[in-house]
Amino acid sequence: MTTSVHATAVVEEGAVLHDGVTIGPFCHVGPQAILGAGTNLMSHASVIGRTTLGKDCILHPFSALGGGPQVIGLHNPPDSRLEIGDGCVFREYATAHSGIPKFGGMTRVGSGCYIMIGAHIAHDCHIGNNVVMANNVSLAGHIEVGDNVWFGGLSAVHQFSRIGRNAFVGGGAIVVEDIIPFGSVVGNHAKLAGLNTVGLKRRGFPKADLHEIRAAYKAVFEGDDLFKDRLERAAREFAGKKLAMELIDFIREGGDRPICKPA
Repeated sequence: MTTSVHATAVVEEGAVLHDGVTIGPFCHVGPQAILGAGTNLMSHASVIGRTTLGKDCILHPFSALGGGPQVIGLHNPPDSRLEIGDGCVFREYATAHSGIPKFGGMTRVGSGCYIMIGAHIAHDCHIGNNVVMANNVSLAGHIEVGDNVWFGGLSAVHQFSRIGRNAFVGGGAIVVEDIIPFGSVVGNHAKLAGLNTVGLKRRGFPKADLHEIRAAYKAVFEGDDLFKDRLERAAREFAGKKLAMELIDFIREGGDRPICKPA
């Protein structure tokens, strides 16, 4: 495979372009950027800072990756980094920023993610694989997102939030609490609306797994006694049940973090 750089593009000395990279018109690649094999910058896209893209990524016009954290008084720290996995797509005006050094300095996006128009991934976020962010989704800093999470358009997530894998965030939701794995949330402020059953079925979860997750959900979130008592009782009841304990352990590992509950 040959590498192609348009005559109007600026690729600074030091940038690493692997086999088959295509740089379109008016793009900018900074001196510390590394672009994986087969990656395509269509036009007017920029990759700056200490940014590494995996192979076969696609950046649409005016997407911008690797800018420094949006923190007042912090200007382009040298240990600020952004890593993006293979096969990610960033649509028009989508952005991802690098991390703050005192927090580890790393923003990480997994493989197979699809980041739509105007969506933003802030500093120090850790995003799993196959995450979809619809138009104008906004993630604040230090957010953890598991694999296969879907965000509806115009949703926003508060800093330091955790979102478990296979969760669904409804369009326009404002998330200020952690979201359990397999959960579905809607509203402002977002509340737990049940399980992401449609998404789980689409991903091939068998009925037995769905029944296990649903039983754990009911044990934790339904009842008149204290939430912490239900949680501990469910931990005993479902010990050894992998998916049920994934949901339960996610809550327990959050410590004092608030968890999104049904309205």
